[in-house]
Amino acid sequence: MLRLRVREVADAKGISRTRLSQRPKISYSVIKEIFRDSYRVIKTDTLQRLAAALRVPVTELIEEVPEEQWRRETGQTS
Repeated sequence: MLRLRVREVADAKGISRTRLSQRPKISYSVIKEIFRDSYRVIKTDTLQRLAAALRVPVTELIEEVPEEQWRRETGQTS
């Protein structure tokens, strides 16, 4: 499973949700959902705009996690 690291990277750089939503022209509600749900499905162009806004490679914004970690973090049982 892939997990988004947008929140962690933004926090490390001291960039708030509001400031991040203004940079790549992504709505605040989408940024809020990404911060809330790190397993949210997003479009690749959104991921590219976020990476550009955070000045990091796209690969820094995603990580692969074991299925059991995904289940634990999302409350999925099957």
